[in-house]
Amino acid sequence: MFNPNMPYRNLGRSGLKLSSFSLGGWTTFGGTVKDFTSVRSILHLAYESGINFFDIADIYAKGESERIMGAALKDFPRHELVISSKVFWPMSDDINDKGLSRKHILESVNKSLQRIGTEYLDIYFCHRYDPETPVEETVRIMDDLIHHGKILYWGTSEWTAAQIQEAMDICERWGYYKPQVEQPQYSLIAREKFETDVRPKAFQHGMGLVTWSPLASGMLTGKYDNGVSEGRLSRVDWLKESLYTEKNVQKVRDMKKIADALGCTRGQLALAWLAAQPHLTSVILGATSIEQLKENLGALKLNITTEIDQNLKELFAF
Repeated sequence: MFNPNMPYRNLGRSGLKLSSFSLGGWTTFGGTVKDFTSVRSILHLAYESGINFFDIADIYAKGESERIMGAALKDFPRHELVISSKVFWPMSDDINDKGLSRKHILESVNKSLQRIGTEYLDIYFCHRYDPETPVEETVRIMDDLIHHGKILYWGTSEWTAAQIQEAMDICERWGYYKPQVEQPQYSLIAREKFETDVRPKAFQHGMGLVTWSPLASGMLTGKYDNGVSEGRLSRVDWLKESLYTEKNVQKVRDMKKIADALGCTRGQLALAWLAAQPHLTSVILGATSIEQLKENLGALKLNITTEIDQNLKELFAF
């Protein structure tokens, strides 16, 4: 699968190529969007638009995201797809059904493969760092899963630079497969941790970077200019508490002037800016409708100049 309108980028120093925009299932597929026909139509549009990377996690709708996306992805040739899932969060009340222990990872990957309906995952993420499990234990089982062909690459999500370095040191010492990708939160509103801590370390080790929440859960579209009455922030309290501040609302309002001058929406501008940042492999989009995905993919038409980049960084300075 190849679309000339979609840029494809290597996942760090690996030979794997991902579409610069990808599609994820967090809070949407199997959650707010449960109708299979709707999910299927959105995934078809993504595929036809050149998206080859589809990001899932076992915790998304407690396995339902994997099931419904997996069923829709069966419409496409498996070799044309890059499918990821993740492991860490509790999937039941069982004491061992969580974290990054050898037991939980091995059992979780088998369940994810079954739910998605695939023989292997292209990328398997450690969804968070687990302070209760030795990193060497986690690294070793990820290495084993690669040797067994259950996964092709493994990665981290929301790990700090120090935690990534710890894993790299163990891999270097024992010759294990190293994590090839980090999945951090990154947007105009959430810049500091990524730009000052995570990105330099990922670049040092040749890791790819695939980012989540590029629109800060809708904040950067302007949908919350006049308050929170609907949308993701109305449903997820911790997101609202971390993102919805008067300072952020005013920055997004001021951003409209830049977007208007370019003839685009604020959401498209935020996505185009993100995709233009150095060392970024793919920006993970979320979409609850065909119209929303079309709107987001309009970012592909924008050219982020040095001047625009600087103006936005000054506006959203940290």
